[in-house]
Amino acid sequence: MRLLRAAPLGLLRLLGPAAPPRHLHNRVREHQKLFQEDNGLPVHLKGGARDSALYHLTTLICCVGTCYSLWALAQASRPKKN
Repeated sequence: MRLLRAAPLGLLRLLGPAAPPRHLHNRVREHQKLFQEDNGLPVHLKGGARDSALYHLTTLICCVGTCYSLWALAQASRPKKN
């Protein structure tokens, strides 16, 4: 009987919110220093090479999408060949 009463509590502990691992520490101050320093870079590129790669990939995808939509619009504006 005691086992049946303890089972839901154990399940709640297992599925409930876990405490953060002790080896991780708060890096907010480090990130604030990084993003607030005046190095001439826009804020979306201050994260380093990873941010730069994501920015350039996004720009490339936008350019390709714009070119494709203009091409599709040009194809749709031409009359169909029979």
